[in-house]
Amino acid sequence: MTFTQLQVFAALAQAGSFSRAAAVLGISQSGVSHAIKQLETTLSLSLFSRDGAAVTLTEVGSRLLVRAQDILQQQEALQQEAQAERGIARGRLRIASFGATSSLRLLPQLLARFRQAHPHVEVHIDEAVDSVVLQWLLERRVELGFVVVPDERFDTVPLLEDELVAVLPAAHPLASQTSVNAMDFHGQPFIRTSAGSGPRVDAFLAEKGAVPNTLYRFEQLSSMMGFVAQGDALTIAARLALPAPPAGVIYRRLTPRSHRKIALAALRFDKLSPAAAAFVDVSKKARKSLVMD
Repeated sequence: MTFTQLQVFAALAQAGSFSRAAAVLGISQSGVSHAIKQLETTLSLSLFSRDGAAVTLTEVGSRLLVRAQDILQQQEALQQEAQAERGIARGRLRIASFGATSSLRLLPQLLARFRQAHPHVEVHIDEAVDSVVLQWLLERRVELGFVVVPDERFDTVPLLEDELVAVLPAAHPLASQTSVNAMDFHGQPFIRTSAGSGPRVDAFLAEKGAVPNTLYRFEQLSSMMGFVAQGDALTIAARLALPAPPAGVIYRRLTPRSHRKIALAALRFDKLSPAAAAFVDVSKKARKSLVMD
């Protein structure tokens, strides 16, 4: 078993096809196939199920992927430690972001500070919905990720507090109110989202027994904003994920207010690579001065 085989294993698991994994790794498709065949022979089991061009992890493959990701993270940490001993601050750092709140509000400021102190560390950002970010952290596909706390599975650095707001057509009667409660949404045409704030929106409405008329389900924020601007529906979203209100849209505070706390997370801070530990340190120092528009 080699590190290269484990790297190919991890890449194929994420890509879902031999051709995409080959493109990511910069090797031939036959090279990917050969590495996986050797690894499966060494382990005497099948890591993937094949269905035409697509591949999916077997049950045992899913379990072993976590081990493989852990080994690869430790390999990266070992290399970084060795380079640091020679006075070279280099390496690769993978961070998961859950969307506009962390990708646009937090990362630009944190990355600017980090790159100033560690210009030779290569930072990779992968964006997904909240649940996928959590899974990537648990599977060790990334070392760091932005999460909503509390979550006892991770070590965390709280960075900022956000809240849910009503997103309304400017001409809607509710727009004349200074705040909107859950029952104001009852029976109203509504947009639901499968993004990270979705469960919190559902909880806010359910607590008061409000049942809006869900006509649309969108993942993209731009789709939601477009339908609200046209007066087609109302919705609720996290304020820091939203841009300045576009024409035809207005934001209103919810009553009672519904907050969420955003943090930088890792499985264990004491097991991080030097690059990841440095990013955590930068985040701790920056959290009091983070600027939110």
